[in-house]
Amino acid sequence: MTLPTKHARLAALRPLSPESVASLAAAWDVRMVHESNAIEGNSLTLRETELVLSKGITVSGKPLKDHLEAVNLAKAWEKVKTLAKPDAVLTEHDLLDLHRIVLTRVEDDFAGSYRRGAVRIAGSHHVPPNPIKVPDLMEELFTEIQAIADPVGRAAKLHHGIASIHPFTDGNGRAARLAMNFVLLSAGYPPISIPTDLRQAYYNALEAADSGDFQSWQNFITHLINQEFDTWLQALEDRRHKT
Repeated sequence: MTLPTKHARLAALRPLSPESVASLAAAWDVRMVHESNAIEGNSLTLRETELVLSKGITVSGKPLKDHLEAVNLAKAWEKVKTLAKPDAVLTEHDLLDLHRIVLTRVEDDFAGSYRRGAVRIAGSHHVPPNPIKVPDLMEELFTEIQAIADPVGRAAKLHHGIASIHPFTDGNGRAARLAMNFVLLSAGYPPISIPTDLRQAYYNALEAADSGDFQSWQNFITHLINQEFDTWLQALEDRRHKT
């Protein structure tokens, strides 16, 4: 079944009642926070992330930074869900605001602002551009994505563009994934998360795009969207049949 077909099936189920999506969405949100942070080296487990977010507890033996990253990313995700109304457009200002939330109390000096120094991406051959070029490159990126009609292509382009430009001193991956999901949500697509066991495949797909093979990167994203569609459609249609 194609993505447009699945998109139409999900649209036909709307408006979704709060009761039908509450438990699904809550579990997904925790998983996304855990997986997005774990990709960047956060040590909290899925269960520990759930406890930090739902109970506000501090897990013994884990760095305060890891707790703050979980709370911050959850807040940034709530902001995305608030902003990503149907057909909404993500702006540079929105991205900077999301980044500010992600790094608040973690790296306040860098939160919500583009980098002013050179950076390297660990384990990657890609060299991000000179910091002087970052503002212009980001402006160009946000202009370019508006010309892409397909939401999946637009989301993939935005994520890769942010990862490639690496506009921030830290928090680039989390910002890129939030921005990507903003585009998907505003187009009526389910958001996606990168499972920890696909971390290397994720990096490999980004590297392929860096080398000019953007289709492999978009295929990676499309595969995850297909999986999320299947999960949501099965759960929601099952619940509808039971009522």
